[in-house]
Amino acid sequence: MNITNVFASSIGKKFLMAITGLALFIFVALHMVGNLQVFLGPESINRYGAFLQGNLELIWPARIGLLVLVLLHIWAAVKLSAENRAARPQPYVKHEIVAASYASRTMLMSGLIIAAFIVYHLLHFTVQVPAVNLVGQTKLLPTGSFAALEDAKGRHDIFAMMVLGFQRPLVSVFYIIAMALLFMHLSHGLSAMFQSLGLKSPTYGPLIARFAVIASWLIFLGYVSIPIAILLGYGSKYVEALK
Repeated sequence: MNITNVFASSIGKKFLMAITGLALFIFVALHMVGNLQVFLGPESINRYGAFLQGNLELIWPARIGLLVLVLLHIWAAVKLSAENRAARPQPYVKHEIVAASYASRTMLMSGLIIAAFIVYHLLHFTVQVPAVNLVGQTKLLPTGSFAALEDAKGRHDIFAMMVLGFQRPLVSVFYIIAMALLFMHLSHGLSAMFQSLGLKSPTYGPLIARFAVIASWLIFLGYVSIPIAILLGYGSKYVEALK
């Protein structure tokens, strides 16, 4: 399959969506493992953050690559959805859902909402725009920006940033809802990915479907454990000691 067919044919778009989806899933899993270091304490997560911020020659190509993957994934999904609608210009007189899960029927919508959440999440914790952190100016954050947070070693205090960010119920609830949508998206998307790549067979189909659900649950539980723990008080003593 040449590059022209990938972008022109439906099969090519499905293949493109599968490949970009696989790459994004790997990133989501690795990002979760990195974030879960918050449970190892400030030293671990701050050291991890300092390593990433100290290797910009690696981080920026990775960020640009991820942006390209996201845009290609969304483009392929939107084009395939438009092609499917064009193939059935007239709605069925009696619409019946047969063997189509809610997750599979809302893939495009959940994907677009997740993309919107990613933009917010980047503004919140990466770009660190004061207007979206809901904390405002305090003695700890004189400019209202998380960028002002530093630990005893002069590193950006990511532990304090995460605690302060997720102590806001509105932020945590939004985050948890986004992770629920990600769970739905992955639970169908991972299974469909294997099918698009030609790796799903009647023999392995049930195992792949089970893997998709288990992996989606692990991703969901891993991510939401952070805001839930912080809402329940995790890290609050550390932040109070900084004030």
